[in-house]
Amino acid sequence: MNKNLEQFEGAIGYSFTNRQLLEQALTHPSTAKTAAERITTNQRMEFLGDRVLGLAVAAMLVETYPNEDEGDLARRHTALVRRETLARIAGEIGLAPYVRLAASEEEGGGRDNPALLADTCEAVIAAIYQDGGAECADLFIRRLWTPLMAEDLLPPKDAKTELQEFVQSKGLELPIYKEVGREGPAHDVIFTMAVTAAGSDPITAKGQSKRIAEQAVAEKLLILLKENN
Repeated sequence: MNKNLEQFEGAIGYSFTNRQLLEQALTHPSTAKTAAERITTNQRMEFLGDRVLGLAVAAMLVETYPNEDEGDLARRHTALVRRETLARIAGEIGLAPYVRLAASEEEGGGRDNPALLADTCEAVIAAIYQDGGAECADLFIRRLWTPLMAEDLLPPKDAKTELQEFVQSKGLELPIYKEVGREGPAHDVIFTMAVTAAGSDPITAKGQSKRIAEQAVAEKLLILLKENN
């Protein structure tokens, strides 16, 4: 275990003084058998890591784009801290083999689950923050997120924003989103969202969060409306 953790520390470019923090960050809630044991998993660390990442990325954006307004910065921020981006970073640092999972989660493909990897990546950020402070966490984030910032010369627009702008440009009714189903265990829920706009029949899509499902269904409807207009 220690050898593996040393290898992972090399991959992330940070050596822990308190390696128990890293062990906890890599421990998925599925390993807990009781509610009390869940406190020793990475669930609370995800919460902290999300906030540490959000602040660091916000500071990077303000520094890098001094002439952009709040709306543009907000769109960039959303793209950089979303689950898909975190899962991508998890892949870059080779996180998956180090995550501690219950056998049932392992058998269910949890090690390849983007949502699980994204949450664990947030927990690792929290562990670095707790072990070395804000400066160390900031250095880690800047090293991995700076190349991502350079990929988009213009502020990205998500599918929901594009759909809303499209229907507004055509003088059509704004889209309405509604949750129509959810499935799976509490720690890995799959949501089904529906959207209607411009008198269309409801279109549905699934995702590992409501936001992801909304983006997916907005993209489907946007393609349909563009084909018919």
